[in-house]
Amino acid sequence: MKINRTLTKRHLLFVTAAVLLYASFFTLSYIFNQHRLEENEITDVARLMPTKVKRVTSGEEEQTFVDLVKEANEQDIKLSVAGKRHSQGGHTYYRDGIVLDMNSYNKILKVDPENKTIHVQSGATWDDIQKAVNPYGLAVKVMQSQNIFTIGGSLSVNVHGRDIRHGSLIETVNWFRLLKPDGEIIKVSRTENSEYFPLVIGGYGLFGVILDVELQLTEDELYEIRTTKLNYDEYESFFAEKVKGDENVKMHLARITTAPDKFLTEMYITDYVDASSNESLEDYNELKGDEGTWITKPMLGLSRDFDWGKTLLWNLQKKYFSNQDGELVTRNNVMRSESAFLEYENGKDSDVLQEYFVPVNEFDEYIDDLRAFLKDEELNLINITIRYVEKNEDAVLSYSKDDMFAFVLLLNHGLSEEDVAKAEKTIQGMIDITLQHDGSYYLPYYSYPTKSQMTTAYPKTEEFFKMKRLLDPEERFMNEFYEEYGR
Repeated sequence: MKINRTLTKRHLLFVTAAVLLYASFFTLSYIFNQHRLEENEITDVARLMPTKVKRVTSGEEEQTFVDLVKEANEQDIKLSVAGKRHSQGGHTYYRDGIVLDMNSYNKILKVDPENKTIHVQSGATWDDIQKAVNPYGLAVKVMQSQNIFTIGGSLSVNVHGRDIRHGSLIETVNWFRLLKPDGEIIKVSRTENSEYFPLVIGGYGLFGVILDVELQLTEDELYEIRTTKLNYDEYESFFAEKVKGDENVKMHLARITTAPDKFLTEMYITDYVDASSNESLEDYNELKGDEGTWITKPMLGLSRDFDWGKTLLWNLQKKYFSNQDGELVTRNNVMRSESAFLEYENGKDSDVLQEYFVPVNEFDEYIDDLRAFLKDEELNLINITIRYVEKNEDAVLSYSKDDMFAFVLLLNHGLSEEDVAKAEKTIQGMIDITLQHDGSYYLPYYSYPTKSQMTTAYPKTEEFFKMKRLLDPEERFMNEFYEEYGR
């Protein structure tokens, strides 16, 4: 986030002073509280599950991974697959196993402008794809709100994003090649080796290594930003009439405040409305980088540590986004959201994510129940964004069994056993409320949910794990998520 020039000098001086003071404190805290991993110890972005592995191996050639699978079979070693390791529940590693780090296996193999497709290796990031397709006036259909993640990782969790006309990532996949547990490489599509298609996408690396994939693209477009402030009980009808009901609205994002004085009541909405007929795309299609991280991270830090920081951040966000109203931005740049602010490391606490999916017509009642529950809980809830994802049950572990609002929650809690246990109890309570409203929750995060909650949210859980054991009878591909829920 950047400070808009329309902010007053008083606001600017106050914010700058607060940022500088906090930045100084944050730097010292980072130096003295940084967690040091031991030799061969690995963890993910949340740092809740440091685990000793045999080794981490990367490679730029397909044969590297074929040889690793052969070695693992000969020596009975477990394998896990990792990208940026932003999953937070040990999905990308397993104790005493070998981790296949795919980040250097990242070539753009082919851009086909005529058929609007791209063929890439699984370690390529969405940033790599955007840089490859932008010169052709093309863009991706579906990706998460940051472009730092690998394609293989995004496929493995079946991501969704801001686009309200396309649902989950699985919709945009033509085919991929899979290195199976027995060392064989197969091509997987909806018609070829099709039994793997709904299992591997959203399958958390449990069926083999995704080597490369062909994705569908769409036209890059020019959007006008439309910002609306409203109360939470107006959102459901607003979305139906002004967003989903307006074919010119192509992308959408909502935010609801966690500031104590207006907790889960006030919202502001950002819609991206097609403006391609009004201006030339070429005047706006230069790809942007991160902007304003110098202030975003400290401001997020203030809201992490102080209630007044949450209020300050919310008020500044409102000013910033309302002053964006009417600006023009390309589809590719909408999908290049800031990511550096997500980087947080402290030896005493951690930022963790949760994501809950609730049917659109349950929104008001769900917010009321969530607010009532959280008022008596000691949960440091920093931020909530809301997206929309259409019903899609192509993946066996589908989270969108209806047209859903997706609530992305950023929380902070301590790393001690007591702090984790308290967070687990509260999060299980939030998941219970979500399930009571016919919702579900996203699986890439820490193992707070119970097995019973998983089977309720994902009715095909038993089928998924049964197919895992059928297609990988030696359980060659393993991770801590499978250990917790699948064995």
